[in-house]
Amino acid sequence: MFDVLTIAALVDELQRTLVGGRVQKVVQTGPFAAALEVYVGQRWGLVIDVRPQEPKLFLSRALPASDPDQVTPFLLLLRKYVRGARLVGVEQVPLERILRFRFATVLVEERRGGIERIPVETELIVELMGRHSNAILVTADGRILDALKRVPPTMSTARPVLPGRTYQPPPPQLKRDPRQLTADSVASLLLEARPDTELPTLLVQHLAGFSPQMAREATFRALGATGVTVADVREQPDGPARLAAAVASVLEPLQTHVFEPTVYWSSGEPVAFAAIRLHYLQGLDVETCLTISQAIERFFAERAEATEPTTDRYLQRRLRLLEAIERERARVEARLRALEQEHDHAAEAERWRLMGEAILASLGTIEPGQRELVFDGLQIPLDPERTPVENAQEYFERYRKAKAAAEQVPARLEATRLELEYLEQLRGLATVAESAETLEMLRQELGLAGERTATPSPRKKSSQRKLRIWRTERGDRIIVGRNARENDWITFSVARPDDTWLHARGLAGSHVIVQWAGPEDPRILEKAAALAAWYSEGRESTRVAVDATRRRDVRRIPGAAPGLVRYRNERTLHVRPLPPSELGLSEG
Repeated sequence: MFDVLTIAALVDELQRTLVGGRVQKVVQTGPFAAALEVYVGQRWGLVIDVRPQEPKLFLSRALPASDPDQVTPFLLLLRKYVRGARLVGVEQVPLERILRFRFATVLVEERRGGIERIPVETELIVELMGRHSNAILVTADGRILDALKRVPPTMSTARPVLPGRTYQPPPPQLKRDPRQLTADSVASLLLEARPDTELPTLLVQHLAGFSPQMAREATFRALGATGVTVADVREQPDGPARLAAAVASVLEPLQTHVFEPTVYWSSGEPVAFAAIRLHYLQGLDVETCLTISQAIERFFAERAEATEPTTDRYLQRRLRLLEAIERERARVEARLRALEQEHDHAAEAERWRLMGEAILASLGTIEPGQRELVFDGLQIPLDPERTPVENAQEYFERYRKAKAAAEQVPARLEATRLELEYLEQLRGLATVAESAETLEMLRQELGLAGERTATPSPRKKSSQRKLRIWRTERGDRIIVGRNARENDWITFSVARPDDTWLHARGLAGSHVIVQWAGPEDPRILEKAAALAAWYSEGRESTRVAVDATRRRDVRRIPGAAPGLVRYRNERTLHVRPLPPSELGLSEG
């Protein structure tokens, strides 16, 4: 629902309402949420929440309450650069779910000559992209100050998000620009696709910025239904032209800036919101709102109220666990940065030895109080309070420490990176956990209760035999892990060497095992891949890459926590995440 149309409507609203206002207050309301109070003739609350399950941004008349436990480096930097600043611009990255807020302020710093006022501009970049959502504070030249969610290289080698690094936007979508779509290009797209492909799925896969909701609406406007396949459109001579026109009509508000914010209700509960009228939901009750923020706030407030009696306690438990994982991850990231600095210092070991030797070779030429020695082109800083011998000894001591670190740090770096990978695994499993029992098991694995060990005790092994299993009509068994220890258990104790092992590529999630009742069946393998995608961080994505290989090609990582593996000889399937109920599988 937070698609490019929703973002465009938000930017229009924010430009009209907030630009020129001054930020009076900054609060952090949770580990992944913050809010700004902006005064523009009246007070407004800008709510930013980048939780992976339910990211959102909207304008409210009230500022959410702050969480006193959330005093983070990100919050402190917001207070330094954004509180008291003027909001000078809001824009959307074209065809992306990214908003860029530009702030201008004056920092007052004490210098030797007195007080200096320094004009400063910063940007708050909010990416509302499912599990990849984030809020990143950057300088005018693009250097990252901090982010609500830090992303170390262990989580993303392609796009780390850490203080001091240069901000890199998400990779460009290698898809067609829907604004340039013609009847001929639609006809070409249809010819390249499989006849049984659902038309909304095809649009999402090939049109940049096109969400499933937008794709269903365009399909309905063109053909009067959403359950349409490529073959159905091919049979209609004017099908490509009608579809191109429907896509253009869905995108028209990007040009006209005329939006129709709506909330859709079924049996008294909100089921969707949008920046445009959704004709394919014509059987539902429709509520028109004055602004898109009003629609978003009403949707989430009413849905939370409707689900509170049965799920609030469960959701709170999940959030507490995610917060604990995030705190632990921040601690491990700090240790990783310290080790990386130590490793960098180790690279200078030989240089420090040469400095020490150069000082000893120049004892007769160094004057008392001298601050620098130049020896064979090498500039050597000296401490004027120390004797030349003491300066030399200081450099030799640095050399000895750096040399020792060079021998120890690489192994500690690898162990710390594996620990971060394990925490990312726990975070992903907590995000998709479906019971309080599973959340409790993950809490124990984090080490908040009970003993954290790499090898389960006999008692824990016994409990892990109550596995999550589904069966196909043929009798194949599909086993899905619920936590890190269970992932380890089903892979290395339950699975046979020739069973098939699956896991979402590059995402935290469950290990999945297929025990075949007959020859390997590609359709059943695709169902197992859809389950692996569903029980991963990619659950909200339209397509997820899932790797499959024989169990014999999966290996534990020596010394790593349970569930962390390396594998080879994999095949990659690209599937839509689906729950067991939609795959025709039976429990047991």
